[in-house]
Amino acid sequence: MLELKGIFKWYHSGNNRTFLLKNIDLSVKVGEFISVMGPSGSGKSTLLNVIGMLDTFDQGEYHFLNESVHKLKEKQRSILYKQYIGFVFQAYHLLDELTVYENIETPLIYQDIKSSERQAMVADMLDRFRIVGKKDLFPAQLSGGQQQLVGVARALIANPKLLLADEPTGNLNSKQGEEIMELFKELNNDGVTIIQVTHSEKNAAYGSRIINLLDGSIEH
Repeated sequence: MLELKGIFKWYHSGNNRTFLLKNIDLSVKVGEFISVMGPSGSGKSTLLNVIGMLDTFDQGEYHFLNESVHKLKEKQRSILYKQYIGFVFQAYHLLDELTVYENIETPLIYQDIKSSERQAMVADMLDRFRIVGKKDLFPAQLSGGQQQLVGVARALIANPKLLLADEPTGNLNSKQGEEIMELFKELNNDGVTIIQVTHSEKNAAYGSRIINLLDGSIEH
């Protein structure tokens, strides 16, 4: 499904080059469930953002579904991302001025899905996450856990081929966290490829393989 070859990402501070990612080689097959672990600052979120096309890199190649991402213009990357990738962010990234319903609906609008169909899909998600009663509220009126559930619902609504999750259960109580992980497992069984960043050994164990990052490099 995707392949990273010799990916480097750095920034300059004075005359020094500080590496965020160093020589990352990673191949992910369709249907895999990968857990990325490592201490804070090891480059986990940066790697996820590069895979999710939200972040560029300085050197290397990235192939996604037979497209050479490193050769695409930003607009083309954005189209690929919206079509195939769902992203669950650690900091929710909900749009404050939109209601829960509108936040969840947003990805479908990018995909030109008819209004009646959108309504049915959003209703299904509200139901699945038991947040029907919250649909007209704004993010600021929700608890952290509820915002996270809305974020997950939004990431899943357009049936992404690849789901990227950055500490998906970080703000949930243990029961909610377990429910989200079980849901990910179901999705994975249905063929969705998942890459999650997690600090939790328990959550990492849901994956079919674990990748450990340290100082921007994959540990072998």
